[in-house]
Amino acid sequence: MNKFNVLYFCAIFFWLTACGETQKEKTSQKKQNDLNAVVHKPAEVPEFNADSAFAYIVDQLAFGPRVPNTPAHKACGEYLANKLRKFTDTVYIQKARARAYDGTVLNIKNIIGAIQPENHNRILLCAHWDTRHIAEKDPDPALRDKPFDGANDGASGVGVLIEIARILKNNPPPIGIDIIFFDAEDYGQPHTDRPYVPDSWALGSQHWARNPHVQGYYAKYGILLDMVGAKDATFLMEGYSMMYAASIVRKVWNTAIRLGYDNYFLMQETNPITDDHYYINTIINIPTINIIHYDRTTVTGFFPEWHTHGDNIDVIDKNTLKAVGQTLLQVIFEEE
Repeated sequence: MNKFNVLYFCAIFFWLTACGETQKEKTSQKKQNDLNAVVHKPAEVPEFNADSAFAYIVDQLAFGPRVPNTPAHKACGEYLANKLRKFTDTVYIQKARARAYDGTVLNIKNIIGAIQPENHNRILLCAHWDTRHIAEKDPDPALRDKPFDGANDGASGVGVLIEIARILKNNPPPIGIDIIFFDAEDYGQPHTDRPYVPDSWALGSQHWARNPHVQGYYAKYGILLDMVGAKDATFLMEGYSMMYAASIVRKVWNTAIRLGYDNYFLMQETNPITDDHYYINTIINIPTINIIHYDRTTVTGFFPEWHTHGDNIDVIDKNTLKAVGQTLLQVIFEEE
């Protein structure tokens, strides 16, 4: 082969190679553009109604403290079940008996509403609906052995989830949703001289995690709401949530910040808190996070009225309900 032919074939080779590389770059860029279009496609997200969520909190408080084994607890349980029957496709009532730290046998009831139960692509939203039987942190010693309203600690999370269920009734989500109201979360052992009883908190979620309402139940992930209604609430990245479901924490917090709720959802980690999500993570192995009010400025680490008679409707702020509820709706409707 002469020098001219060598140069000719080399030129052809490099031209074809360059064309191939250019085509690969174009194909790669097109794939990336398509991916970006999917990722950043704005979802049509309905508006969360904080006034409606607030009204559901008021309804719960009207029954009185929702302590297991009391008439108020029974009546409120029926109210919650009826709300889920109205707004979800299938309702499950899971009754059980649980022994408390002091030996009391509690008649408990987990209330579960399923949206699109046939859809295998699911997420779990939950809150506890019971109230604590004592107000051991109350500044008045005479009130410490009496139950309290539990407007924020219990009713706020439930109110937000009822409102979400109402919205999803008329705005079908892209995935299946299970809403669970856990019972007997707040009947845990106080700090006393009594011998320590392990796992005395979150009795309802412990029972459900070992006996889910559907055999072989699975969800991609779960979100627990606890104390999500107080004015100027701050939600930090709780320790167990980061341990078991850090990617979900970041997804929810980034969504909230994108919506302008960065004064509520703070990019700060805090200590682990034993709550319903701990048992969902460790027993049934569904990665679950906790959106919980944490305040570094108080002695308890929670909102100032925690486990006192000050936890009444006056502590609830609709702006906080809006921040939490709108964030959850955004997460739901952006889910693949």
